[in-house]
Amino acid sequence: MNDVTVVNCPTCRKQVIWDELSAWRPFCSKRCQLIDLGEWAAEEKRIPSSGDQTDSDEWSEQPFDRE
Repeated sequence: MNDVTVVNCPTCRKQVIWDELSAWRPFCSKRCQLIDLGEWAAEEKRIPSSGDQTDSDEWSEQPFDRE
């Protein structure tokens, strides 16, 4: 049984066969992969958060105690 999985390119929505021969999967091309990377780098895309923690909550003035 050889099922073929087809996904849509996240950038241009073109159909892409999901297998090891598809070098840019899930993207259809290097171009679409770079467009997506640029969107993440420009913070146009982000992973949603619960909003109850800020960036400053992750930092502390106290040194890290390894004991």
